[in-house]
Amino acid sequence: MSASLPGSRALPESQYDLSTYWGRVRHTAGITDPRTLLVGSAGLEQAKNALIAYKQGHLQSMTPELWRAKKIVDSTLHPDTAEPVFLPFRMSCFVLSNLVVTAGMLTPGLGNRGTIAWQVANQSLNVAINYSNSNKSSPLSWSKIAQSYFLAVGASCSVAVGLNSLVPRLKSLSPSTRLILTRLVPFAAVASAGALNVFLMRGEEMRTGIDVFPAAAAAKVKAEGGVSSSNAAAAAAVVENPQEDDGEQQQQKTESLGKSKKAATLAVAETAASRVFNSSPIMVIPPLVLVRLQGQAWLKKNPRWTTPVNLGLILLTSYVALPLALAAFPQRQRLKAESLEEEFHGRGGMGGLVEFNRGI
Repeated sequence: MSASLPGSRALPESQYDLSTYWGRVRHTAGITDPRTLLVGSAGLEQAKNALIAYKQGHLQSMTPELWRAKKIVDSTLHPDTAEPVFLPFRMSCFVLSNLVVTAGMLTPGLGNRGTIAWQVANQSLNVAINYSNSNKSSPLSWSKIAQSYFLAVGASCSVAVGLNSLVPRLKSLSPSTRLILTRLVPFAAVASAGALNVFLMRGEEMRTGIDVFPAAAAAKVKAEGGVSSSNAAAAAAVVENPQEDDGEQQQQKTESLGKSKKAATLAVAETAASRVFNSSPIMVIPPLVLVRLQGQAWLKKNPRWTTPVNLGLILLTSYVALPLALAAFPQRQRLKAESLEEEFHGRGGMGGLVEFNRGI
């Protein structure tokens, strides 16, 4: 993450106002932009060097080029470890990685074996994504990862097989209703198991707590070309002496006040909720649209296009839903120190607030 780069001058969190939902949506759309996946190691180093130049005072203002560099770094590096997240498990690759598994789950006539096999693949991917993007202040042991993995796989397979077995038995429903329910089964399993997976993979955080930091004042920066006046007012301002206070604020943020179980519980619950928010439109919209399209003459004449059309609907819905879901809660969460354990009372930073990495 860009905050971990060397330099005494703090970078602004975003060119958008992260205190508002739509500001977070626009910011998250940048982090999840699949075009950042095309930037290789050389491009990443170039982006890091540009941001380091700003943090060391060699550049005096955030230009459109620096904002692009920050987007590349923030979408690639983990905010706690400053190490690159393995490409298939980055949030910028979330839609594409899941589309492969989704295509498998939509294969007609899978049966229980096929359903279980693809649910195993789906949960394996979820485990990898949740682990790769979780808060790293309470790392999991390999035994805990294995335990959480098998629990998540078992739960998701039970949901999927159970729903697949239930729908054909609903004889009182019309064939069209049963068809719709059948289309929804894979996604219902994905939504419920996805939320459960987050709790299982990040349960250790709730048991041991995550690092909490005193909230620092937002970095001040000159905004140049490409940033609207409203965004500049929300996220940036002119700096008279960029080296004076920001270094102290950044140092303050790096000193943990301790580990909080309440903060961890909130972080995991919000992340699980965002997974449900993300799955819900994907679970509902493409299957219902496809049922309507299957009544059209062109698709009746070309049934082989059914799966590609379905995947196209899923892809489009996923790219729209992902930033909307992830932006439901700030990734860098702030709250009153008094809302956490007693040991944190009166130890907040700016405005009596503390902050922590929620994970994503």
